[in-house]
Amino acid sequence: MREQLEPIVTQIRACRAQLVKLSAALEARVAEQMIPTGLGSLTLALLDGEVCNWHRFKHRKAIGSYTGCCPSEYSTGGVQRFGPIDRQGNKHMRVLLVEAVWRLLKWQPGWHARQKYLARLKHGASLKKKIAVALARQLAIDLWRWRTGRATAAELGWTLKNAIEETTPL
Repeated sequence: MREQLEPIVTQIRACRAQLVKLSAALEARVAEQMIPTGLGSLTLALLDGEVCNWHRFKHRKAIGSYTGCCPSEYSTGGVQRFGPIDRQGNKHMRVLLVEAVWRLLKWQPGWHARQKYLARLKHGASLKKKIAVALARQLAIDLWRWRTGRATAAELGWTLKNAIEETTPL
């Protein structure tokens, strides 16, 4: 059995070494920057890679729509109803943002969006997931504002840390 599994184990180890190397290269892109505590240098580098240029979005609705975290809408006459998110945007970015939200809820107690939704987060699991998506949309908007210079980290309620201190070995 060991003889049959040895080639697979060798491939897994080679893939793991390549993953560590690629992750280090991505983290090096933001190594000199100050980043929000809890966001993580790899997450920020991946988000920057997905967006390519934060300045291409002219307003906050554009970045919110790009993430696919906007609610669908069913409107008629004077009635406006919102449904589930439309998922028309960048799936990878949406996943990264939702993961980042859970970390920021723990590590950024002063984040303005956390303050807004904190009371509603104490309800059931279904509502927590919906709020996490709403916070992911807000995080994308906040990152856009921060990366384009429209707001400072202090205005967003973030504490910053050097990206080199943030990295953790795999």
